[in-house]
Amino acid sequence: MSIVQMTVPNIGESITEVTINSFLVEEGDYVELDQSILEFDSDKATLELPAEVAGTVHFLVEEGQDLNIGDLVCEIDTSAAAPVASNGQAKAAANAVSEPPKAVEAATTTTYATGHPSPAAAKLIAENKIDATKIKGTGVDGRILKEDVLAFLESKPVAPAPNAKKESKATASVEVTPKTLGSRNSTEKKLSRLRKTISRRLVEVKNNTAMLTTFNEVDLTEIIALRKRYKEEFKEKHQIGLGYMGFFTKAASIALQEFPAVNAYIDTEKGIIEYHDYVDISIAVSSKKGLVVPVIRNVEDMGLKEIEQSIRNLAIKARDGKLTMEEMTGGTFTITNGGIFGSLLSTPIINSPQSAILGMHGIKDRPMAINGEVKIRPMMYLALSYDHRIIDGKDAVTFLVRIKNLLEDPMRLFLNL
Repeated sequence: MSIVQMTVPNIGESITEVTINSFLVEEGDYVELDQSILEFDSDKATLELPAEVAGTVHFLVEEGQDLNIGDLVCEIDTSAAAPVASNGQAKAAANAVSEPPKAVEAATTTTYATGHPSPAAAKLIAENKIDATKIKGTGVDGRILKEDVLAFLESKPVAPAPNAKKESKATASVEVTPKTLGSRNSTEKKLSRLRKTISRRLVEVKNNTAMLTTFNEVDLTEIIALRKRYKEEFKEKHQIGLGYMGFFTKAASIALQEFPAVNAYIDTEKGIIEYHDYVDISIAVSSKKGLVVPVIRNVEDMGLKEIEQSIRNLAIKARDGKLTMEEMTGGTFTITNGGIFGSLLSTPIINSPQSAILGMHGIKDRPMAINGEVKIRPMMYLALSYDHRIIDGKDAVTFLVRIKNLLEDPMRLFLNL
């Protein structure tokens, strides 16, 4: 027997722990080289662990378990032979699409996996002292999954108390039924590693920065007219929609080059300010596991087409949990759009180690004084939260006014004015 041990890989110099999210194969399965065998959560993203060799896998961890970098995850027996399908199994697999469900089920054969619990299922079975032979597995080749154990526990009848006595009809007739109140149940759920990291970083920013927020409002009449005029032609030519985020990102990239402090980091331990001659903008995106901020790099060199394509690609990856560590790292400035959730005004929190963040909000028709007349205009509140240690109030206000002017006269975005 030849055993290869797999450990938690080093995935970034700032990451020291991960949490096992889910198993992608079952205990005892034969895996191929580079086949993904489990998912784990780091501080920034969900990653997959590929098999280093081919063989039979034996897990040494459980779902939800916290591990340090370098901890043992599993063992793979490389002496195990790859399973070979019999003629009957091959025929059943070839005709699986056309066969009725019962025929497919009948073709299932008994293997090592049949009736064998996964690591998570085995833990539940032991905790509840269940006879595993009474549970029907729905996993591959009849393997018992965690869901099978939970379903068994829910369907298990509750036995009556041994000394319970039947009430007489007389007693029942005079018994007063108490008023039924609403449910007062509570549940506990372990914080995900991503949520822990978000919590820690936000508290650090509040405690370690001199954060202020300045506000302004922007009239989006010209942007809306521009989108309405060109959005169909833009989509037909570039196969991508023309959204508001593209205009805001382009405007921010221009303003950031004019106000380098807003695009910089501050390192108080070294006593330095790190300025950047490039603009890497983090775009806050909502995912199933929380808020993530993937980065669009060198926005200063992009047009609207490239910006919109980058935003769409990152949003799809965030939705599918496929963002890489590189795509989540860096960023010199952040834009967040609470307006898509209905926010009218907010004070966004800086994305450390950055020095500022721009908050977009909902577009609302409001009466505005235009050249001495009251007119209804589509208005949006803007919020710029900034670190006063590095950015003076004058620069913060002027930066936000610059973005406002670029958006209210969008031709400036393309004429470098």
